[in-house]
Amino acid sequence: MSDFNMADMFGKISNMQAKMKEVQDRLSEVIVEAEAGGGMVTVKANGKREIISILLDKDVIDPDDKEMIEDLVVAGVNKALEKAEEAAKQKMQEVYKDILPGGGIPGMDMSKLGL
Repeated sequence: MSDFNMADMFGKISNMQAKMKEVQDRLSEVIVEAEAGGGMVTVKANGKREIISILLDKDVIDPDDKEMIEDLVVAGVNKALEKAEEAAKQKMQEVYKDILPGGGIPGMDMSKLGL
């Protein structure tokens, strides 16, 4: 006889969905920071992968080298978004670990849910 309880599983899934929604709603409070060009460009993003701010060191602002600024901004934004995505994944993994033993349903890739 199996110990599998379908009602219990659906209850856990419903609870997990509610917790996932709560975490997703709070991802705007998760702030990450990334630098490019040795700190010449600093980008802050939140867990919802939104850019909060871009700071440029005064030494990087050279009107004759506009391309360098653009490249550094792109690099900084990409790094910040990578960090924001990783932070969001970690927060969502906390939900899985709290609700489902072993962090998920056997055979199911939980990392794709809600991210």
